[in-house]
Amino acid sequence: MSAPQKTARRSLLVTSAALTSFALAAAPAFAAPGPTPSTSASASASASSSASASTSPSATPPANMSTVGGARLGQAGTQVNLASGVPVLPKDISARSWIVADAESGDVLAAHNAHWRLAPASTLKMLFADTLLPKFPSTTEHKVVPSDLAGVGAGSSMVGIKEDETYTVHDLWLGVFLRSGNDAVHVLSAMNGGVKNTVAEMNEHAEELQALDTHVVSPDGYDAPRQVSSAYDLTLFARSGLQKKDFREYASTVTAKFPGETKKNKKGKKVRGSFEIQNTNRLLSGDSDVDVYPGIAGVKNGNTTNAGATFTGVVEQGGKVLLVTVMNPEKDDHNEVYKETAKLFDWGFKAAGKVEPVGELVPPRGAQTSAQPGANDNGQAGGASASPSASTSGKPVAAAVEGGSGGIGVALAITGGVLVLLAAGAFLVNRRWPLPDLVRRRH
Repeated sequence: MSAPQKTARRSLLVTSAALTSFALAAAPAFAAPGPTPSTSASASASASSSASASTSPSATPPANMSTVGGARLGQAGTQVNLASGVPVLPKDISARSWIVADAESGDVLAAHNAHWRLAPASTLKMLFADTLLPKFPSTTEHKVVPSDLAGVGAGSSMVGIKEDETYTVHDLWLGVFLRSGNDAVHVLSAMNGGVKNTVAEMNEHAEELQALDTHVVSPDGYDAPRQVSSAYDLTLFARSGLQKKDFREYASTVTAKFPGETKKNKKGKKVRGSFEIQNTNRLLSGDSDVDVYPGIAGVKNGNTTNAGATFTGVVEQGGKVLLVTVMNPEKDDHNEVYKETAKLFDWGFKAAGKVEPVGELVPPRGAQTSAQPGANDNGQAGGASASPSASTSGKPVAAAVEGGSGGIGVALAITGGVLVLLAAGAFLVNRRWPLPDLVRRRH
């Protein structure tokens, strides 16, 4: 089915639902279509079993990988439906694995070894944040004790947390998102009952998101035996996290002030200053050889010895929101992961609406069985089981703080209880997951 035909089908479904009260009552009963063979219970169980049995990344992509999201996504190599009018993929993408997807519909426009289980590096912090963000109000204060920082890996990226100093949860999350601080991750994990408990919750949350390629060993993404994820799963984490307002705000923050160490000034008075931290996402902050990508709104980068460079980004242009994940480019040029991501975004926006998808980003298991309108997007009320909702802000999805253009976000932002219910029903039928307004960097 062509992209225009799919859009027309979706519109017809919503229109017909609005015409009859029967459709309103029956929408939850219709629910999501039955799982495809790729997302069936048996396939999920098999993938989960595989995850626990063998979680070491392979040297080359396996011939048969997970088929969550569609059979073609389980095949090795590049998957794309090129046809008349569809732009050719960039030729110089060297990443071992990548994916280009529509953040709202979940359509995977193109992919390369999407389910290849590789070391994720700090992109795994997206799952960490999506799991823990709802647990602590941003104003909560915590005094750091030595045990909080126990187990931080040698050579870890750090934001500069000091023992015996007090930080707010807001401070700690800025350290996680902007500086990829493993010290901040460990403090938050300590607040959450410890690293072991946090890892268990992350693995549980990954399973709820149907991210079955993922096995968490260290909550910060630091290289660890048997710790793996995939481009597909990392994209699921980003998509889930972006439902939360605080996740969106932290991911799109370019610079911030971070509390320093308390010291005595010349007069002997204790004072505590601050220092500036900058987001290490170069498509958001820019660099000497990388421009800020138009419409960029996050999400997370990473780099370790085993993982190489990894990155997941989200961009809104012209009312269309795309997610791109790139894992471990073979080229070792400076900022190569961002350069390849930018090329895939360029292709994705040209191809959107023209290319037939090769698969889909599956919704969380909880979202497949419930559709409660008005689900929160403030990051304070729970993770994946929170049902997706239509945006009612009146702005386009991922709209900039200032300005913005129309699109599907505007269509879904029409107020009125009936239309909100219909939007929830349309998600169930079409597996859509509309994103709330995305806070983006002011230009």
